[in-house]
Amino acid sequence: MFGADKGGVDANDTRMNGKKLKIGIVQARFNASVTDALALACKAELVALGVAEKDIDHITVPGALEVPVALQAMAEKANYDALVALGCIIRGETYHFELVANESGAAVTRVALDYQLPIANAILTTEDMPQAVARQEEKGRDAARVAVEMANLLESL
Repeated sequence: MFGADKGGVDANDTRMNGKKLKIGIVQARFNASVTDALALACKAELVALGVAEKDIDHITVPGALEVPVALQAMAEKANYDALVALGCIIRGETYHFELVANESGAAVTRVALDYQLPIANAILTTEDMPQAVARQEEKGRDAARVAVEMANLLESL
């Protein structure tokens, strides 16, 4: 999705400079093996982009439906340049998957719009655990890149 070889932005682009940015991460603990990997990849990429470790706040919540309220609380502090939502919702046999996926996604977007704050949404929605595992590192890195690029973009507008 990102990188000069994939048609995205060049890592040397000033939009990808994380220095001086403060980033908040909200991670759902449900499906922790996947969300822990998402968080690890996200934090490593933020640091690689220049965000100081001291400027990365990472909190956890029970599940994807709790992510938006924690994002909202962080947004209200008004000292973050961007936020990241991490979670993993895997389809089951009931309608619950659709409910959680749709409601968490809409609520994350609503917080971003209400606070005019970039939120990189990396709440995975997959059919099964192998699909989630296949995406956990790449999507964690992508979330970091989105957060940094959007923080810099909004600062420049």
